[in-house]
Amino acid sequence: MNKYVKYFGIALLVILIDQAVKMLVHFEMDFGSPGQIPIFGDWFKLHYTTNPGMAFGMEIGSEYGKLILTSFRLVAMAGIGYYLYHIIEQKNHPVFIVCIAMILGGAIGNLIDSIFYGVWLNNAPYNAPSPWFHGQVVDMFYFDIWEGYLPDWVPLWGGDYTALWPIFNVADASIFIGVAIILIFQGRFFPDHKEKIPDNPPVEEEKTTLESN
Repeated sequence: MNKYVKYFGIALLVILIDQAVKMLVHFEMDFGSPGQIPIFGDWFKLHYTTNPGMAFGMEIGSEYGKLILTSFRLVAMAGIGYYLYHIIEQKNHPVFIVCIAMILGGAIGNLIDSIFYGVWLNNAPYNAPSPWFHGQVVDMFYFDIWEGYLPDWVPLWGGDYTALWPIFNVADASIFIGVAIILIFQGRFFPDHKEKIPDNPPVEEEKTTLESN
C-alpha cells in the first residue's frame, strides 16, 4: 500500500503546488503586462495570462471544441492513472514511475483549470456555451528570450506580434520535465533483454578420451 501512496502522492503534490501558485497569481497579480514582475532581469518574469485552449494557445475551431478537448483530457487522465498503477505493480524503474506520476499530476492540474476555473474564477470566454468545462488555464512563468513583430515574409506568423518562448505554469513544467527525463534515460527504463549473439560464436572443443593400452 505504501508504494501506491508514495507515487500517487507525488502526483498529488504537483497538483497542490500548481493550484496554489495559480491562486496566488490570480488573486495577487494584475493581468497581463501591467502586473508583470521581473525575477531575473528582463529574461525571466512572472506574467499572468490565460490559455483558452491547448498548448501554446491553440484552439479547436468549434463552439464545443473546448468541451471536446476537456472530455478527452478526462479520459486521458484515467488512462495515465491506470498506467501508473500498472507500472507500480510491475515494479518498473522507480525514476520512470516518478516521471509518470509527474506527468499525471501536471495533466490533472491543467484539467482542473479547464473544468472549474470558468466558474471559480469566472474566466471562461464570453462566448462559451457554459462556464463549466470552459475554464482557461492560468499561466505565469515567462522566459522573455525575444518578442516583437516578425517580418511579413516569415511563413504563417509573418507580420504578427510573437513571443519566442511560450508562457507556462507548474503543471506544464512538471509534464515537460517528466517527458524529458524519460526520453533522455529511456535506455535505462526500457532495457533490451534480448541476448546478443556474437558474430563469431566460439566453437566448442571436442573432448577426447585418451585410452591407455
